[in-house]
Amino acid sequence: MNTKSMKRKIQTCLLHALLTFLPLGGLGWALTSCNDYLEIYPENVQPTDEYWSSKEEVDATLTAGYFYLRDAVQTYLIPWGELRAGCVSSRGNNVLQRFEIKPTEKTLNKWAPMYKVINAANLVLKNAGKALDADDTYSPEAMNSHHCEAYWLRAIAYFYIVRNWRDAPLITEPFETDELTFNVPKSGEAEIIAQIKSDLNAAIQLNAAKEKFNTTWETKGRATKWAVYALMADVCLWNKDFDEAINYANAILNSTSPTAPRFMATPTHSSWFSMFNPGNANESIYEVQWSYDKKSLGVPQTNDLTNYFDPSLTGYKYLYSSQMLDDMRDEYRSLREKYIGSQFDYELAGRTMYGSFVTEQANAENYENASQAFVWKYYGGTSYNTKRLSIQDYDCNYILYRVADVMLIKAEALVMRQAGKSEADNQEAIDIINQIRRRTNLDETIDVNSHSSLTELMQKGILHERLMELAGEGKAWYDMLRMARYTDPSGETNFKELFIQNVTTYNKAANESWIRSVLSNENAWYLPVNASEISANELLEQNPYYL
Repeated sequence: MNTKSMKRKIQTCLLHALLTFLPLGGLGWALTSCNDYLEIYPENVQPTDEYWSSKEEVDATLTAGYFYLRDAVQTYLIPWGELRAGCVSSRGNNVLQRFEIKPTEKTLNKWAPMYKVINAANLVLKNAGKALDADDTYSPEAMNSHHCEAYWLRAIAYFYIVRNWRDAPLITEPFETDELTFNVPKSGEAEIIAQIKSDLNAAIQLNAAKEKFNTTWETKGRATKWAVYALMADVCLWNKDFDEAINYANAILNSTSPTAPRFMATPTHSSWFSMFNPGNANESIYEVQWSYDKKSLGVPQTNDLTNYFDPSLTGYKYLYSSQMLDDMRDEYRSLREKYIGSQFDYELAGRTMYGSFVTEQANAENYENASQAFVWKYYGGTSYNTKRLSIQDYDCNYILYRVADVMLIKAEALVMRQAGKSEADNQEAIDIINQIRRRTNLDETIDVNSHSSLTELMQKGILHERLMELAGEGKAWYDMLRMARYTDPSGETNFKELFIQNVTTYNKAANESWIRSVLSNENAWYLPVNASEISANELLEQNPYYL
Protein backbone atom coordinates (compact mmCIF):
# COMPACT_ATOMS: atom_id res chain seq x y z
CA MET A 1 0.00 0.00 0.00
CA ASN A 2 1.43 3.38 -1.04
CA THR A 3 1.41 5.25 2.27
CA LYS A 4 4.72 7.14 2.18
CA SER A 5 3.27 10.37 0.84
CA MET A 6 0.34 10.14 3.26
CA LYS A 7 2.67 9.62 6.23
CA ARG A 8 4.92 12.50 5.17
CA LYS A 9 1.90 14.80 4.96
CA ILE A 10 0.84 13.84 8.47
CA GLN A 11 4.41 14.32 9.69
CA THR A 12 4.50 17.85 8.29
CA CYS A 13 1.41 19.12 10.12
CA LEU A 14 -2.02 17.63 10.62
CA LEU A 15 -3.20 21.13 11.42
CA HIS A 16 -2.73 22.09 7.77
CA ALA A 17 -6.24 20.72 7.38
CA LEU A 18 -7.51 22.73 10.30
CA LEU A 19 -6.50 26.00 8.66
CA THR A 20 -8.93 25.20 5.86
CA PHE A 21 -11.73 23.59 7.84
CA LEU A 22 -12.80 25.00 11.19
CA PRO A 23 -16.23 23.84 12.34
CA LEU A 24 -14.82 22.83 15.70
CA GLY A 25 -13.64 26.03 17.28
CA GLY A 26 -11.75 29.27 16.88
CA LEU A 27 -8.54 29.80 14.95
CA GLY A 28 -6.49 31.30 17.75
CA TRP A 29 -5.65 28.10 19.60
CA ALA A 30 -5.02 26.32 16.31
CA LEU A 31 -2.27 28.71 15.35
CA THR A 32 -0.74 28.45 18.80
CA SER A 33 -0.77 24.67 18.85
CA CYS A 34 0.58 24.49 15.32
CA ASN A 35 3.62 26.70 15.93
CA ASP A 36 5.51 24.09 17.96
CA TYR A 37 4.33 21.26 15.74
CA LEU A 38 5.95 22.91 12.73
CA GLU A 39 9.40 22.65 14.29
CA ILE A 40 11.87 20.51 12.38
CA TYR A 41 12.03 16.93 13.57
CA PRO A 42 14.22 14.06 12.32
CA GLU A 43 13.20 12.62 8.95
CA ASN A 44 10.45 9.97 9.06
CA VAL A 45 9.65 10.44 12.74
CA GLN A 46 6.21 11.53 13.91
CA PRO A 47 6.71 13.74 17.01
CA THR A 48 4.17 11.71 18.94
CA ASP A 49 5.29 12.41 22.50
CA GLU A 50 5.76 16.11 21.81
CA TYR A 51 2.45 16.53 20.01
CA TRP A 52 -0.10 14.73 22.16
CA SER A 53 -0.04 17.16 25.04
CA SER A 54 -3.50 18.77 24.99
CA LYS A 55 -7.13 18.17 24.17
CA GLU A 56 -6.87 20.80 21.44
CA GLU A 57 -4.38 18.65 19.59
CA VAL A 58 -6.75 15.69 19.72
CA ASP A 59 -9.52 17.92 18.41
CA ALA A 60 -7.21 19.16 15.65
CA THR A 61 -6.42 15.65 14.49
CA LEU A 62 -10.12 14.78 14.41
CA THR A 63 -10.68 17.93 12.39
CA ALA A 64 -8.09 16.72 9.91
CA GLY A 65 -10.13 13.53 9.50
CA TYR A 66 -13.28 15.51 8.78
CA PHE A 67 -11.31 17.69 6.38
CA TYR A 68 -10.03 14.69 4.45
CA LEU A 69 -13.60 13.37 4.19
CA ARG A 70 -14.76 16.74 2.91
CA ASP A 71 -11.87 16.91 0.47
CA ALA A 72 -13.08 13.65 -1.12
CA VAL A 73 -16.67 14.72 -1.87
CA GLN A 74 -16.29 16.34 -5.27
CA THR A 75 -13.61 14.11 -6.79
CA TYR A 76 -14.63 10.77 -5.29
CA LEU A 77 -17.85 10.46 -3.29
CA ILE A 78 -20.17 11.87 -5.94
CA PRO A 79 -18.68 9.92 -8.90
CA TRP A 80 -18.42 6.71 -6.85
CA GLY A 81 -22.02 6.95 -5.65
CA GLU A 82 -23.66 8.13 -8.85
CA LEU A 83 -22.02 7.57 -12.21
CA ARG A 84 -22.16 3.79 -12.60
CA ALA A 85 -25.87 3.81 -11.71
CA GLY A 86 -26.41 6.41 -14.43
CA CYS A 87 -29.21 8.37 -12.75
CA VAL A 88 -26.83 11.31 -12.65
CA SER A 89 -24.79 11.36 -15.81
CA SER A 90 -21.42 12.90 -16.55
CA ARG A 91 -21.16 15.12 -19.60
CA GLY A 92 -17.57 14.03 -20.11
CA ASN A 93 -16.06 10.83 -21.44
CA ASN A 94 -16.06 9.20 -18.01
CA VAL A 95 -14.43 5.77 -17.80
CA LEU A 96 -16.18 4.94 -14.52
CA GLN A 97 -19.60 5.61 -16.00
CA ARG A 98 -18.79 3.53 -19.09
CA PHE A 99 -17.39 0.65 -17.02
CA GLU A 100 -14.03 1.03 -18.73
CA ILE A 101 -11.93 1.98 -15.73
CA LYS A 102 -8.45 0.43 -15.61
CA PRO A 103 -5.84 0.01 -12.85
CA THR A 104 -3.81 2.79 -14.48
CA GLU A 105 -6.62 5.33 -14.04
CA LYS A 106 -5.07 8.22 -12.12
CA THR A 107 -7.97 9.34 -9.92
CA LEU A 108 -11.24 7.45 -9.65
CA ASN A 109 -9.78 4.16 -8.41
CA LYS A 110 -7.68 5.69 -5.64
CA TRP A 111 -8.50 4.64 -2.10
CA ALA A 112 -5.84 6.94 -0.58
CA PRO A 113 -8.40 9.70 0.30
CA MET A 114 -10.25 7.27 2.54
CA TYR A 115 -7.03 6.01 4.13
CA LYS A 116 -6.19 9.60 5.07
CA VAL A 117 -9.45 9.71 7.04
CA ILE A 118 -8.63 6.33 8.56
CA ASN A 119 -5.13 7.37 9.63
CA ALA A 120 -6.42 10.50 11.36
CA ALA A 121 -8.92 8.32 13.25
CA ASN A 122 -6.22 5.79 14.10
CA LEU A 123 -4.02 8.55 15.48
CA VAL A 124 -6.76 9.75 17.81
CA LEU A 125 -7.69 6.26 18.99
CA LYS A 126 -4.09 5.42 19.81
CA ASN A 127 -2.88 8.72 21.25
CA ALA A 128 -5.77 10.59 22.89
CA GLY A 129 -4.86 8.87 26.16
CA LYS A 130 -1.49 10.62 26.11
CA ALA A 131 -3.24 13.97 25.95
CA LEU A 132 -5.46 12.86 28.84
CA ASP A 133 -2.35 12.22 30.95
CA ALA A 134 -0.72 15.50 29.93
CA ASP A 135 -3.66 17.93 30.04
CA ASP A 136 -5.46 18.41 33.36
CA THR A 137 -8.34 20.11 31.56
CA TYR A 138 -8.97 17.09 29.34
CA SER A 139 -11.52 14.80 30.97
CA PRO A 140 -12.12 11.08 30.34
CA GLU A 141 -15.62 11.98 29.17
CA ALA A 142 -14.21 14.36 26.55
CA MET A 143 -11.69 11.75 25.43
CA ASN A 144 -14.43 9.13 25.07
CA SER A 145 -16.44 11.57 22.99
CA HIS A 146 -13.42 12.08 20.75
CA HIS A 147 -13.04 8.31 20.48
CA CYS A 148 -16.65 8.01 19.32
CA GLU A 149 -16.01 10.49 16.54
CA ALA A 150 -12.82 8.68 15.53
CA TYR A 151 -14.63 5.33 15.44
CA TRP A 152 -17.28 6.86 13.19
CA LEU A 153 -14.71 8.41 10.86
CA ARG A 154 -12.84 5.14 10.51
CA ALA A 155 -16.10 3.27 9.94
CA ILE A 156 -17.45 5.63 7.25
CA ALA A 157 -14.13 5.57 5.40
CA TYR A 158 -13.96 1.78 5.42
CA PHE A 159 -17.61 1.59 4.37
CA TYR A 160 -16.79 3.62 1.25
CA ILE A 161 -13.80 1.37 0.62
CA VAL A 162 -15.67 -1.92 1.03
CA ARG A 163 -18.53 -0.82 -1.23
CA ASN A 164 -16.12 0.26 -3.96
CA TRP A 165 -13.30 -2.30 -3.69
CA ARG A 166 -14.87 -5.08 -1.58
CA ASP A 167 -11.43 -6.26 -0.37
CA ALA A 168 -8.74 -3.87 0.87
CA PRO A 169 -5.98 -3.56 3.48
CA LEU A 170 -7.43 -3.34 6.98
CA ILE A 171 -5.28 -0.95 8.99
CA THR A 172 -6.16 -0.03 12.57
CA GLU A 173 -2.78 1.35 13.69
CA PRO A 174 -1.59 4.82 12.69
CA PHE A 175 1.44 5.31 10.50
CA GLU A 176 3.74 7.20 12.86
CA THR A 177 7.21 5.75 12.34
CA ASP A 178 9.04 3.47 9.93
CA GLU A 179 8.47 0.59 12.33
CA LEU A 180 5.15 -0.08 10.61
CA THR A 181 5.34 -1.96 7.33
CA PHE A 182 4.05 -0.53 4.08
CA ASN A 183 3.30 -4.01 2.81
CA VAL A 184 -0.20 -4.95 3.96
CA PRO A 185 -2.31 -7.57 2.15
CA LYS A 186 -5.98 -7.12 1.41
CA SER A 187 -8.54 -8.29 3.93
CA GLY A 188 -11.81 -9.76 2.73
CA GLU A 189 -15.12 -7.93 2.81
CA ALA A 190 -16.42 -9.91 5.78
CA GLU A 191 -13.42 -8.94 7.92
CA ILE A 192 -13.70 -5.26 6.98
CA ILE A 193 -17.44 -5.21 7.68
CA ALA A 194 -16.80 -6.87 11.05
CA GLN A 195 -14.29 -4.11 11.86
CA ILE A 196 -16.75 -1.41 10.84
CA LYS A 197 -19.46 -2.88 13.05
CA SER A 198 -16.96 -3.34 15.88
CA ASP A 199 -15.99 0.34 15.66
CA LEU A 200 -19.59 1.52 15.66
CA ASN A 201 -20.49 -0.82 18.52
CA ALA A 202 -17.51 0.54 20.46
CA ALA A 203 -18.81 4.06 19.92
CA ILE A 204 -22.28 3.02 21.11
CA GLN A 205 -20.98 1.14 24.15
CA LEU A 206 -18.86 4.09 25.27
CA ASN A 207 -22.16 5.96 25.64
CA ALA A 208 -20.20 9.14 24.99
CA ALA A 209 -21.31 10.15 21.50
CA LYS A 210 -22.96 13.54 21.75
CA GLU A 211 -26.57 14.07 20.77
CA LYS A 212 -25.68 17.65 19.86
CA PHE A 213 -22.77 20.05 19.98
CA ASN A 214 -22.71 23.72 20.87
CA THR A 215 -23.68 24.87 17.38
CA THR A 216 -25.83 23.52 14.57
CA TRP A 217 -22.74 23.67 12.34
CA GLU A 218 -21.02 21.18 14.61
CA THR A 219 -24.11 19.09 15.38
CA LYS A 220 -24.70 18.40 11.70
CA GLY A 221 -21.01 18.31 10.72
CA ARG A 222 -19.53 16.09 13.43
CA ALA A 223 -20.40 12.51 14.30
CA THR A 224 -23.27 12.54 16.78
CA LYS A 225 -25.03 9.55 18.30
CA TRP A 226 -27.56 9.84 15.47
CA ALA A 227 -24.81 9.67 12.85
CA VAL A 228 -23.48 6.50 14.51
CA TYR A 229 -26.95 4.91 14.40
CA ALA A 230 -27.53 5.95 10.78
CA LEU A 231 -24.22 4.53 9.59
CA MET A 232 -24.76 1.32 11.56
CA ALA A 233 -28.22 0.86 10.02
CA ASP A 234 -26.75 1.33 6.55
CA VAL A 235 -23.87 -1.08 7.19
CA CYS A 236 -26.24 -3.73 8.61
CA LEU A 237 -28.49 -3.43 5.56
CA TRP A 238 -25.48 -3.86 3.27
CA ASN A 239 -24.42 -6.93 5.28
CA LYS A 240 -27.97 -8.41 5.23
CA ASP A 241 -28.29 -8.05 9.00
CA PHE A 242 -31.88 -6.96 8.53
CA ASP A 243 -33.13 -7.11 12.12
CA GLU A 244 -30.15 -5.07 13.27
CA ALA A 245 -30.72 -2.52 10.51
CA ILE A 246 -34.32 -2.08 11.68
CA ASN A 247 -33.26 -1.71 15.32
CA TYR A 248 -30.67 0.97 14.56
CA ALA A 249 -33.03 2.82 12.27
CA ASN A 250 -35.61 2.77 15.05
CA ALA A 251 -33.04 4.21 17.47
CA ILE A 252 -33.41 7.39 15.44
CA LEU A 253 -36.99 7.16 14.22
CA ASN A 254 -38.51 6.20 17.58
CA SER A 255 -36.33 8.37 19.78
CA THR A 256 -38.13 10.68 22.20
CA SER A 257 -35.05 12.86 22.67
CA PRO A 258 -35.67 16.52 21.80
CA THR A 259 -32.32 16.55 20.00
CA ALA A 260 -33.13 13.68 17.64
CA PRO A 261 -33.40 14.60 13.94
CA ARG A 262 -37.00 14.55 12.74
CA PHE A 263 -38.71 13.73 9.48
CA MET A 264 -40.15 16.85 7.87
CA ALA A 265 -43.67 15.53 7.47
CA THR A 266 -45.75 18.29 5.84
CA PRO A 267 -43.47 20.92 4.38
CA THR A 268 -44.04 23.62 1.83
CA HIS A 269 -41.62 23.56 -1.06
CA SER A 270 -39.43 26.18 0.60
CA SER A 271 -39.19 24.28 3.87
CA TRP A 272 -38.42 21.00 2.08
CA PHE A 273 -35.73 22.68 0.04
CA SER A 274 -34.21 24.22 3.19
CA MET A 275 -32.57 20.82 3.70
CA PHE A 276 -30.30 21.78 0.79
CA ASN A 277 -30.27 25.55 1.01
CA PRO A 278 -29.20 26.74 3.52
CA GLY A 279 -28.81 23.16 4.82
CA ASN A 280 -28.38 21.73 8.33
CA ALA A 281 -32.14 21.29 8.64
CA ASN A 282 -33.67 19.21 11.43
CA GLU A 283 -34.14 16.23 9.10
CA SER A 284 -30.42 16.12 8.43
CA ILE A 285 -28.25 13.67 10.39
CA TYR A 286 -24.78 14.26 8.95
CA GLU A 287 -23.63 16.82 6.39
CA VAL A 288 -20.19 17.53 5.02
CA GLN A 289 -19.88 21.23 5.78
CA TRP A 290 -18.85 24.35 3.89
CA SER A 291 -19.53 27.97 4.77
CA TYR A 292 -18.50 31.13 2.94
CA ASP A 293 -18.85 33.11 6.16
CA LYS A 294 -16.63 30.81 8.24
CA LYS A 295 -13.37 31.92 6.69
CA SER A 296 -10.03 30.40 7.63
CA LEU A 297 -7.09 32.80 7.41
CA GLY A 298 -9.37 35.00 5.31
CA VAL A 299 -10.17 32.21 2.82
CA PRO A 300 -13.88 31.37 2.38
CA GLN A 301 -14.89 27.73 2.63
CA THR A 302 -16.56 27.18 -0.73
CA ASN A 303 -16.84 24.31 -3.19
CA ASP A 304 -17.47 23.66 -6.87
CA LEU A 305 -20.76 21.77 -6.52
CA THR A 306 -22.76 24.67 -7.96
CA ASN A 307 -20.38 24.84 -10.92
CA TYR A 308 -20.67 21.09 -11.41
CA PHE A 309 -24.48 21.05 -11.56
CA ASP A 310 -25.58 24.46 -12.95
CA PRO A 311 -26.16 24.17 -16.71
CA SER A 312 -25.86 27.92 -17.22
CA LEU A 313 -22.20 27.80 -16.18
CA THR A 314 -19.40 26.91 -18.55
CA GLY A 315 -17.99 23.48 -17.97
CA TYR A 316 -20.78 22.08 -15.79
CA LYS A 317 -20.26 18.35 -15.24
CA TYR A 318 -23.49 16.59 -14.33
CA LEU A 319 -27.14 16.31 -15.32
CA TYR A 320 -29.85 13.69 -14.97
CA SER A 321 -30.00 10.84 -17.45
CA SER A 322 -32.84 10.63 -19.96
CA GLN A 323 -34.55 7.91 -17.91
CA MET A 324 -34.31 10.00 -14.76
CA LEU A 325 -35.86 12.90 -16.66
CA ASP A 326 -38.74 10.61 -17.61
CA ASP A 327 -39.16 9.52 -14.00
CA MET A 328 -39.11 13.08 -12.70
CA ARG A 329 -41.51 14.20 -15.39
CA ASP A 330 -43.89 11.38 -14.45
CA GLU A 331 -44.01 12.74 -10.90
CA TYR A 332 -44.72 16.20 -12.30
CA ARG A 333 -47.55 14.92 -14.48
CA SER A 334 -49.10 13.01 -11.61
CA LEU A 335 -49.16 16.20 -9.55
CA ARG A 336 -50.70 18.21 -12.38
CA GLU A 337 -53.37 15.55 -12.86
CA LYS A 338 -54.05 15.32 -9.14
CA TYR A 339 -54.70 19.06 -8.89
CA ILE A 340 -56.45 19.47 -12.23
CA GLY A 341 -59.27 22.00 -12.04
CA SER A 342 -57.41 24.20 -9.60
CA GLN A 343 -54.48 26.49 -10.15
CA PHE A 344 -51.31 24.47 -9.81
CA ASP A 345 -49.03 25.84 -7.10
CA TYR A 346 -45.32 25.06 -7.17
CA GLU A 347 -45.40 24.93 -3.39
CA LEU A 348 -47.19 21.59 -3.83
CA ALA A 349 -44.12 20.12 -5.50
CA GLY A 350 -41.96 19.40 -2.48
CA ARG A 351 -39.27 17.36 -4.15
CA THR A 352 -40.20 17.33 -7.82
CA MET A 353 -40.00 20.64 -9.64
CA TYR A 354 -37.32 22.83 -8.10
CA GLY A 355 -36.81 20.20 -5.47
CA SER A 356 -34.97 17.40 -7.15
CA PHE A 357 -34.93 18.49 -10.76
CA VAL A 358 -35.19 21.62 -12.86
CA THR A 359 -35.27 22.24 -16.61
CA GLU A 360 -32.88 24.31 -18.71
CA GLN A 361 -34.00 27.64 -17.26
CA ALA A 362 -34.35 28.35 -13.56
CA ASN A 363 -37.82 29.82 -14.08
CA ALA A 364 -39.03 27.30 -16.68
CA GLU A 365 -42.55 25.99 -16.23
CA ASN A 366 -42.91 23.67 -19.20
CA TYR A 367 -41.70 20.49 -17.57
CA GLU A 368 -43.72 18.19 -19.79
CA ASN A 369 -41.63 19.12 -22.85
CA ALA A 370 -38.27 19.44 -21.11
CA SER A 371 -35.43 17.79 -23.04
CA GLN A 372 -32.96 17.85 -20.15
CA ALA A 373 -33.12 17.88 -16.35
CA PHE A 374 -30.63 19.11 -13.77
CA VAL A 375 -29.98 18.48 -10.08
CA TRP A 376 -31.46 21.56 -8.45
CA LYS A 377 -30.31 20.54 -4.96
CA TYR A 378 -26.80 21.90 -5.47
CA TYR A 379 -27.45 25.17 -7.24
CA GLY A 380 -30.98 26.12 -6.24
CA GLY A 381 -31.61 29.27 -4.24
CA THR A 382 -33.87 29.73 -1.28
CA SER A 383 -37.02 29.88 -3.43
CA TYR A 384 -38.17 27.73 -6.32
CA ASN A 385 -37.32 30.25 -9.06
CA THR A 386 -33.97 31.57 -7.84
CA LYS A 387 -30.57 29.95 -7.81
CA ARG A 388 -27.14 30.43 -6.27
CA LEU A 389 -25.79 33.46 -8.07
CA SER A 390 -22.43 34.40 -6.60
CA ILE A 391 -19.34 32.99 -4.94
CA GLN A 392 -20.88 33.78 -1.55
CA ASP A 393 -23.52 31.14 -2.34
CA TYR A 394 -21.06 28.46 -3.45
CA ASP A 395 -20.96 26.70 -0.11
CA CYS A 396 -23.70 24.08 -0.36
CA ASN A 397 -23.28 21.14 1.99
CA TYR A 398 -23.23 17.48 0.97
CA ILE A 399 -25.67 15.32 2.93
CA LEU A 400 -24.46 11.83 3.84
CA TYR A 401 -27.50 10.87 5.93
CA ARG A 402 -30.95 12.31 6.57
CA VAL A 403 -34.05 10.88 8.16
CA ALA A 404 -35.83 9.96 4.91
CA ASP A 405 -32.81 7.83 3.99
CA VAL A 406 -32.99 6.02 7.34
CA MET A 407 -36.72 5.43 6.88
CA LEU A 408 -36.09 3.80 3.52
CA ILE A 409 -33.27 1.71 5.00
CA LYS A 410 -35.81 0.41 7.50
CA ALA A 411 -38.39 -0.22 4.77
CA GLU A 412 -35.92 -2.25 2.74
CA ALA A 413 -34.86 -4.29 5.76
CA LEU A 414 -38.51 -5.00 6.57
CA VAL A 415 -39.15 -6.38 3.09
CA MET A 416 -35.95 -8.40 2.89
CA ARG A 417 -35.84 -9.99 6.33
CA GLN A 418 -38.47 -12.50 5.24
CA ALA A 419 -37.86 -12.05 1.50
CA GLY A 420 -41.26 -10.45 0.93
CA LYS A 421 -43.21 -13.26 2.61
CA SER A 422 -44.44 -11.27 5.61
CA GLU A 423 -47.53 -9.26 4.78
CA ALA A 424 -47.17 -7.26 7.99
CA ASP A 425 -43.55 -6.30 7.23
CA ASN A 426 -44.42 -5.48 3.62
CA GLN A 427 -47.29 -3.27 4.71
CA GLU A 428 -45.12 -1.42 7.22
CA ALA A 429 -42.54 -0.83 4.49
CA ILE A 430 -45.19 0.53 2.14
CA ASP A 431 -46.54 2.76 4.92
CA ILE A 432 -43.04 4.26 5.26
CA ILE A 433 -42.84 4.86 1.51
CA ASN A 434 -46.25 6.50 1.51
CA GLN A 435 -45.27 8.76 4.38
CA ILE A 436 -42.40 10.09 2.28
CA ARG A 437 -44.55 10.45 -0.82
CA ARG A 438 -47.35 12.27 1.02
CA ARG A 439 -45.08 15.05 2.12
CA THR A 440 -44.43 15.94 -1.49
CA ASN A 441 -48.13 15.61 -2.34
CA LEU A 442 -47.68 12.51 -4.49
CA ASP A 443 -50.26 9.76 -4.46
CA GLU A 444 -49.53 6.76 -2.31
CA THR A 445 -47.81 3.79 -3.87
CA ILE A 446 -49.68 0.57 -4.57
CA ASP A 447 -50.80 -1.30 -1.48
CA VAL A 448 -49.44 -4.60 -0.30
CA ASN A 449 -52.27 -6.65 -1.75
CA SER A 450 -51.47 -5.54 -5.29
CA HIS A 451 -47.84 -6.57 -5.05
CA SER A 452 -47.51 -9.95 -6.69
CA SER A 453 -43.82 -10.54 -6.02
CA LEU A 454 -40.73 -9.55 -4.10
CA THR A 455 -39.50 -8.00 -7.35
CA GLU A 456 -42.33 -5.47 -7.33
CA LEU A 457 -41.86 -4.65 -3.67
CA MET A 458 -38.19 -3.90 -4.19
CA GLN A 459 -38.31 -2.43 -7.68
CA LYS A 460 -41.51 -0.39 -7.68
CA GLY A 461 -41.39 0.41 -3.99
CA ILE A 462 -38.04 0.66 -2.27
CA LEU A 463 -35.54 1.23 -5.07
CA HIS A 464 -37.65 3.63 -7.08
CA GLU A 465 -38.41 5.72 -4.01
CA ARG A 466 -34.74 5.87 -3.02
CA LEU A 467 -33.71 6.93 -6.53
CA MET A 468 -36.27 9.74 -6.54
CA GLU A 469 -36.05 10.96 -2.96
CA LEU A 470 -32.24 10.80 -2.72
CA ALA A 471 -31.50 11.82 -6.30
CA GLY A 472 -28.01 13.23 -6.70
CA GLU A 473 -27.05 12.49 -3.09
CA GLY A 474 -24.46 9.82 -3.90
CA LYS A 475 -26.66 6.82 -3.08
CA ALA A 476 -27.88 5.38 -6.40
CA TRP A 477 -24.99 3.03 -7.27
CA TYR A 478 -24.79 1.61 -3.76
CA ASP A 479 -28.56 1.08 -3.71
CA MET A 480 -28.48 -0.84 -6.99
CA LEU A 481 -25.39 -2.80 -6.00
CA ARG A 482 -26.85 -3.73 -2.61
CA MET A 483 -29.87 -5.16 -4.43
CA ALA A 484 -27.59 -7.22 -6.67
CA ARG A 485 -26.19 -8.94 -3.59
CA TYR A 486 -29.57 -10.18 -2.35
CA THR A 487 -31.01 -13.63 -2.90
CA ASP A 488 -34.61 -14.82 -2.97
CA PRO A 489 -34.92 -18.25 -1.32
CA SER A 490 -37.96 -18.98 -3.44
CA GLY A 491 -35.99 -18.38 -6.62
CA GLU A 492 -38.73 -16.12 -7.99
CA THR A 493 -36.61 -12.95 -8.00
CA ASN A 494 -33.25 -12.85 -9.76
CA PHE A 495 -31.66 -9.88 -8.02
CA LYS A 496 -28.53 -9.94 -10.17
CA GLU A 497 -30.64 -9.64 -13.32
CA LEU A 498 -32.74 -6.93 -11.66
CA PHE A 499 -29.53 -5.03 -10.89
CA ILE A 500 -28.33 -5.24 -14.48
CA GLN A 501 -31.75 -4.15 -15.76
CA ASN A 502 -31.67 -1.08 -13.57
CA VAL A 503 -28.16 -0.08 -14.56
CA THR A 504 -28.87 -0.48 -18.27
CA THR A 505 -32.15 1.41 -17.91
CA TYR A 506 -30.51 4.49 -16.42
CA ASN A 507 -26.93 4.35 -17.68
CA LYS A 508 -26.83 5.21 -21.39
CA ALA A 509 -23.16 6.16 -21.48
CA ALA A 510 -22.24 2.82 -23.05
CA ASN A 511 -23.87 0.18 -25.20
CA GLU A 512 -26.32 -2.00 -23.25
CA SER A 513 -24.69 -5.20 -24.42
CA TRP A 514 -21.32 -3.94 -23.14
CA ILE A 515 -22.72 -3.05 -19.71
CA ARG A 516 -24.48 -6.41 -19.49
CA SER A 517 -21.30 -8.21 -20.41
CA VAL A 518 -19.29 -6.35 -17.76
CA LEU A 519 -21.82 -6.72 -14.97
CA SER A 520 -22.27 -10.44 -15.59
CA ASN A 521 -18.89 -10.77 -13.84
CA GLU A 522 -19.40 -9.95 -10.16
CA ASN A 523 -15.76 -8.88 -9.77
CA ALA A 524 -16.52 -6.03 -12.19
CA TRP A 525 -18.97 -4.57 -9.70
CA TYR A 526 -15.94 -3.32 -7.78
CA LEU A 527 -13.05 -1.04 -8.69
CA PRO A 528 -9.54 -2.12 -9.62
CA VAL A 529 -6.70 -1.51 -7.21
CA ASN A 530 -4.71 1.44 -8.51
CA ALA A 531 -1.57 0.33 -10.32
CA SER A 532 0.63 2.57 -8.17
CA GLU A 533 -0.59 0.76 -5.05
CA ILE A 534 0.24 -2.61 -6.59
CA SER A 535 3.75 -1.35 -7.43
CA ALA A 536 4.35 -0.02 -3.92
CA ASN A 537 2.94 -2.99 -1.99
CA GLU A 538 4.11 -6.41 -3.06
CA LEU A 539 1.42 -8.13 -0.99
CA LEU A 540 -1.51 -6.56 -2.81
CA GLU A 541 -3.43 -8.61 -5.33
CA GLN A 542 -5.40 -7.12 -8.18
CA ASN A 543 -9.15 -7.65 -8.54
CA PRO A 544 -9.28 -10.66 -10.93
CA TYR A 545 -11.56 -8.88 -13.40
CA TYR A 546 -8.82 -6.35 -14.20
CA LEU A 547 -5.97 -8.82 -14.76
